[in-house]
Amino acid sequence: MHTNDPVNAQAKRSMITGAAILVVHLGACLAFAPVFFSWSALSVAAVLYYLTGGLGICLGYHRLLTHRSMRLARPLEYLVATLGVLALQGGPIAWVATHRAHHAYSDTPRDPHDSRRGFLWSHMEWLYRNNPARLSREDERRFSADLDADPYYRFLEKSAPWWQVGLAVAFFAIGGWSWVIWGVFVRLVVTWHATWLVNSAAHLSGYRTYRAPGQDQSTNNWIVALLAWGEGWHNNHHAFPSSARHGLRWFEIDFTWLTIVLLAKLGIASDLKVPDRQSLARRAIRPGPTVPKPA
Repeated sequence: MHTNDPVNAQAKRSMITGAAILVVHLGACLAFAPVFFSWSALSVAAVLYYLTGGLGICLGYHRLLTHRSMRLARPLEYLVATLGVLALQGGPIAWVATHRAHHAYSDTPRDPHDSRRGFLWSHMEWLYRNNPARLSREDERRFSADLDADPYYRFLEKSAPWWQVGLAVAFFAIGGWSWVIWGVFVRLVVTWHATWLVNSAAHLSGYRTYRAPGQDQSTNNWIVALLAWGEGWHNNHHAFPSSARHGLRWFEIDFTWLTIVLLAKLGIASDLKVPDRQSLARRAIRPGPTVPKPA
């Protein structure tokens, strides 16, 4: 991907991202000190792991905003996107644009996290090392034109890091340093690596049920699926990007899909997209997969 940003601007972004990743990991190391442990802090981290990773990133940034595989009322959509901001993986415009580019150029030199460059590159190095495929700001706005047209998403994009700072201040006021270390640093590290594994492990190890477009090497990886709320059924997803359900076979547990089904039954989510039996059959690598039962 050719970038329209000056080289030094891209280098500055990479340097800031690398520094942030290092600081958060160092902060998480403080959790090894018993003085900073409390059961309440562990509980806060676990709840935020679900709210920011499961709802914010997997359901919100990914299945809702990137692929529009379902519909939520606009206020609820904004709430879920705000939870995604708290995962500190960038604002919604940049995140969605990067993922759309990944689908457009999967496993080619234009893929922002091309898995052919190895596990570490696709897992995290693409974020802070020299990366010609990383999108420029102009590219991000082009790939996410629908979000860039919305004032609230532009606000989230500009204010994204400060939401984390505000959360840390609130946690310190309520639970002291233990809440900050576990609820911010540890939770961020766990959430980051769980979702990063979708880019790395789920393109390098697992099984393939369906033919995906182009040079795509995505796989279904059950470990990643369990850690990342169903996102590890990545071959299924690349074969059917607009599907709200990624676990397309009975044994492929998809926690995000179960959440979506619950929201649909409560009348909160609508227009759920799932591939029909004919579409599954056309893309199947070998006979056998069947369409999942409707929610």
